[in-house]
Amino acid sequence: MDKQRTDSEFDSTNIEPEYTKSSGNVFKDLGFEDDKAENLKIRADLMISLRRFIKENGLTQEEAADLFGVSQPRISDLVNCKIEKFSIDTLVNMITKTGAEVDLKVDTSRQKRLTA
Repeated sequence: MDKQRTDSEFDSTNIEPEYTKSSGNVFKDLGFEDDKAENLKIRADLMISLRRFIKENGLTQEEAADLFGVSQPRISDLVNCKIEKFSIDTLVNMITKTGAEVDLKVDTSRQKRLTA
């Protein structure tokens, strides 16, 4: 016969949660190769900025499409986070139409050193 469990056996306060420190790039943490993870992170950051601009300015998809010089279905892809449909170039071009500047930082502190 099955042993009945007490409530204390199901008490979540008795469970010590496990944490994994993030690398700072969720795509790397999910197992993407370094180059792909960096590319995805840049595109995600750009898309978040564009989505925030659209929302904060109360733009419809049609209005956003007119502003960015793209079709309404492209804006639909943007607001629905279809990251695979956007290149970094396309996203940068769209952001500059908002009047914002894009600043790219390259951290070379962990860069490999090649021997001659």
